Amino acid sequence: MSARRPILAALACCALALAGSAAAAAAPLVQGMVVGARGEALVPARNLGAVATSVRVGRRSCAVAAGTPLAVLAAMRRAGGPAFTLRDYGRCGPAPVNSGQLFVNSIAGQVNRGQDGWEYKVAGRSGTTGAADPSGPMGDGRRLRSGVQVLWFWCHSAGGGCQRALEVTVPARAARGGAVPVRVLGRDNEGRAVPVAGAVVRLGSDFASTAADGSATLLAPGIGGRVQVTAARAGLVPSFPQAVTVE
Repeated sequence: MSARRPILAALACCALALAGSAAAAAAPLVQGMVVGARGEALVPARNLGAVATSVRVGRRSCAVAAGTPLAVLAAMRRAGGPAFTLRDYGRCGPAPVNSGQLFVNSIAGQVNRGQDGWEYKVAGRSGTTGAADPSGPMGDGRRLRSGVQVLWFWCHSAGGGCQRALEVTVPARAARGGAVPVRVLGRDNEGRAVPVAGAVVRLGSDFASTAADGSATLLAPGIGGRVQVTAARAGLVPSFPQAVTVE
């Protein structure tokens, strides 16, 4: 029997490793970004696996389901991003179902105050549930899917809503040294979009300001490759970067 113990231990170890790999593979790969109170990128846009995890709330360890906005924030932290603090308005613990009332109180030392504070958006729309609610950000049973953009941002509340978050649209490809038409929209809490004038769009060293219809034209670099276009305007949340392949 003693000779079999190392073999059994090795098999158990391999089984655990395979289970962990399967869990990681099941977690969606999303693009996340964190924008602070002054419009600064506390975490620039990056791809992250929204894997199941646990977070500390006081002395308790609270389970967070994969595919939730809080799982994305925790993944950013593990990757070297800013620390965050939580409040629990429920009874979180080892089961993710009990973590639906976790509330993000601060990120990078920026603490909620009054009606202003931390919010999240998924694909341009504010969530309707707690960031760790296993029913998904919209409460419809659907968690984050791979490829979706998850934005954590400081909301300056006015008139019952937050400032708009910018979205830039670009062509997938452009010729070397050629014109690159772009358009900038601003989305409110419900994801409704309007054109944004006066946004600064950038592509490498080239930049321009958008017109009343949100449009502008940039010049592609003279060498081929993949480049990023961004948009920003004071008082609004900057956009996720959008890629253009220069050929």
